[in-house]
Amino acid sequence: MFKSLIDKGYQIEFVSHALAILEIDFPDAASELEEVIANQSVPIEEIIGSGGGETKGTQRLRNNLTSKNWLKETFTIKKTINNEPRESISHKVDHVRLIEREHSQRFRIACEIEWNNKDPFFDRDLENFKRLHAEGGISIGIMITRGTSLQDSMKDLVRRWIEENQIDDFDGLAEVGINQTARQKREVLKRVQREKNPIPFRDAWTSQFVSDKFGAATTHWRKLQDRIKRGVGNPCPLVLIGLPASIVTFGEDPQVVKKLIEDGAKALEEDEDGTPA
Repeated sequence: MFKSLIDKGYQIEFVSHALAILEIDFPDAASELEEVIANQSVPIEEIIGSGGGETKGTQRLRNNLTSKNWLKETFTIKKTINNEPRESISHKVDHVRLIEREHSQRFRIACEIEWNNKDPFFDRDLENFKRLHAEGGISIGIMITRGTSLQDSMKDLVRRWIEENQIDDFDGLAEVGINQTARQKREVLKRVQREKNPIPFRDAWTSQFVSDKFGAATTHWRKLQDRIKRGVGNPCPLVLIGLPASIVTFGEDPQVVKKLIEDGAKALEEDEDGTPA
């Protein structure tokens, strides 16, 4: 299962019999997921332009899942004792695949994408999966995040971009639409202008950008593994998917990149307005 993803360098891990559950009970849903993720790509311009936030490529991934009926859903769990309300808890999941079977049986697969958030969001998502599974709300949880190769290659990818664009100062960044805060500029200039072992602007900016936006305390594979090893989310069956460095592309047609960014921005605005993307 997920052979096409594994062949492309994606990290795949199954927890608590998740593989058997997908293979036997939900092979069609697994094929949908594999098809969408296998076609994922992110031009380097989107990573730089997003400033470390969710890229438009991630929005395209979300939109493609939505087109296959992996829809946002809010689960509300209510408990009563002798008709007296005692507890009501809501859990929002970004992508839920509803599978309906004969005899009115309904099963749900939950999926969250953590491209680049603060790593405690893993705790939130995994605990949500655990609670929903325990209450019979979902059969399996899926977590998608940056894989090890993407996390480890981020500095090289960003450095390649600034090298290819021949940018040597903040004015050069501004010309391509990359603006810096006063704090970010100070951090870069500290390294460029220091008396002992100053470093070139390209190296200083790359280091500052990556550490500031894609640091160790953000959501990526190793941070997810830390939670799994501690048993967070257990015993909910889980599928963990790490996006590889190979999804990042260079040399795309500038007009194509521009359209991708504009389409992604439009989809993000519609999603924030509550209008279906």
